Amino acid sequence: MSTVETVGRTSGEPLREHTTLRLGGPARRYVVARTTDELVTTVRDLDDTGEPVLLVAGGSNLVVGDDGFDGTVVRVATTGTGDGCRTVAAGQDWDAYVAATVAAGLGGVECLSGIPGSAGATPIQNVGAYGCEISQVLESIELYDRRRREVRVVPAGELGFAYRTSVLKGTDGGVVLSARFRLTDDGLSAPIRYAELARTLGVDIGARVPAADARRAVLELRRGKGMVLDPDDHDTWSAGSFFTNPVVADADADRVLATIADVVGADTAVPRYPADGGVKLSAAWLIERAGFGKGHPGPGGRVALSTKHTLALTNRGAATTADLLALAGEVRDGVRERFGVELRPEPLLVNCVL
Repeated sequence: MSTVETVGRTSGEPLREHTTLRLGGPARRYVVARTTDELVTTVRDLDDTGEPVLLVAGGSNLVVGDDGFDGTVVRVATTGTGDGCRTVAAGQDWDAYVAATVAAGLGGVECLSGIPGSAGATPIQNVGAYGCEISQVLESIELYDRRRREVRVVPAGELGFAYRTSVLKGTDGGVVLSARFRLTDDGLSAPIRYAELARTLGVDIGARVPAADARRAVLELRRGKGMVLDPDDHDTWSAGSFFTNPVVADADADRVLATIADVVGADTAVPRYPADGGVKLSAAWLIERAGFGKGHPGPGGRVALSTKHTLALTNRGAATTADLLALAGEVRDGVRERFGVELRPEPLLVNCVL
């Protein structure tokens, strides 16, 4: 009997039940791996048959087409922490892990509170919020290398981190099994780097505060933007920020900024931040200035921009993935036509195209 048979499988599992957008058609097969050994052997056995594999954990950064996935979806359901909460299993709920580190008197990841999804997904896209990114606190990951067919430890420095990406994103060559973080044991947060968070806490940029205070403040800010999951709030039926903040190459920055100034007026300050090899612009600011306000509806009102945050595209209760992509395309095209800036989706698109 194969490992896939052992861990149990179902046919036609609706993937809308496994994404925070609550969208997505059926999986041809769906299996759950609850231990690291089950996860490795299940993926290995499926690879041996040439079966298409989709790994799903929290489903918070995933857009699945209405036709679903013609292969096997493996639910990563591994949980637990180790080494005094410095290591965490890939399937562990991320915010529960952050809460555990704070309760253990550790600091470092508190500014990433409230982000939905699993711990194993955070290094893949270099998750970040409120002045902190995974690349700043990750020490290493344990990875199943599907090509070498071996488990190995990969230092953070080898993951090619950049803004919302890593060498793991967009490839299927590795399965994150666990992550290890560099955390302080003095109960204080990492230095506060985000102005809005500093104002909420009443401290200066660079200050350190009790990690529990930083976590409470971040959760308060995220709730105000509909960025903490709540089954009764359709503003949270989303994939979080749907578009990444665009990074314009230094060579193009003056031209792009001049185009924006021509549209909004030279006296209007354009939010911009230094980035590797370029200038990072605010996607939310561009979306709003292109005429898409909070709550802007998509087809039939079944999808809409969040009423709290224009970067979140939301399912209002009876949407399809096609509805969502139509709204995303409208926003992307509107920003491009008005400012000449291309917005790119942050979630993984499976069996669908924007």
